Amino acid sequence: MRILTGIQASGKLHIGNYFGAMKPMIELQDSAELFTFIANYHSLTTSKDAELLRKLTFDSAIDYLSLGIDPQKTTFWVQSDVPQVLELYWILSKFTPMGLLERAHSYKDKVAKGITANHALFSYPVLMSADILLLDTQKVPVGKDQIQHVEITRDIAIKFNNEYGDIFTLPEYIVNEDVATIPGIDGQKMSKSYDNAIDIFMETEKKLQKRCNKIISSSTPLGEPLEYEGCNIYNLASLFLDEDRKVELQQRYKSGEEGYGHLKKYLKELIWEEFAEARERREEYINNPDLVKDILSDGAKKVREISDMKMSIIRDAVGIL
Repeated sequence: MRILTGIQASGKLHIGNYFGAMKPMIELQDSAELFTFIANYHSLTTSKDAELLRKLTFDSAIDYLSLGIDPQKTTFWVQSDVPQVLELYWILSKFTPMGLLERAHSYKDKVAKGITANHALFSYPVLMSADILLLDTQKVPVGKDQIQHVEITRDIAIKFNNEYGDIFTLPEYIVNEDVATIPGIDGQKMSKSYDNAIDIFMETEKKLQKRCNKIISSSTPLGEPLEYEGCNIYNLASLFLDEDRKVELQQRYKSGEEGYGHLKKYLKELIWEEFAEARERREEYINNPDLVKDILSDGAKKVREISDMKMSIIRDAVGIL
């Protein structure tokens, strides 16, 4: 089964990114043919700083490799290194009714948030369709807000296939219903835009502790039992624990022997330990940028070879010499 995932190069990764999308994606490496790309063409819809986009693209590659993307198991590349996707994007535009794009929730939401309305933002789902259809993708893991884009991809593919035959595989979306909303330090959904995130790669353990200390908790005095249900500290710590260790933590809450300061220190230790190996790998990649470039280059070469074969069929179908 071929699975495709796209990564936005949008800055530092936080715990919500990891448990909400990255960890489930990395686990797919052992059960499917996984293709993962850094969507820098997509990032152009909101990016205004060329140098920053280049930096974020490369940093994203380092971070994802550090956290567990294995180039021996996953084909990993940068979107712009496969120009065939733009050629297919243009061809698919012919099979995309304006009304289909006008109904896209994501476009409306982004414009409502103040992002400038332009053609790139409007036609974003067509480029996403090209990413998916170019590789005969069977499954696409998405959040609930992206389901509509996969449905748009299917609509475009069906219109094309109706005219030229069964050239495109119709993809299906995967939504992990078990992934809970990851709370930030204020209890809202963890997000960079809310400034409530805990970054995965904090510079020092001390800075991580300072961030954990900002988690909002109740004012129960030391010596009294604490409530773990609804507690931001417990909800975050439980992400790192199996069921037995969750029960142990619940008992610590109930004992009244520890205050929230102790529990915030415990959470910091869990986070620091969880990503210890990733920090080591990240340091190695930072010190060996050519290794990262080689991994991305090898991935792009493989995808271009697949894309060339697919585009040959598509060009022939539509009449492109």
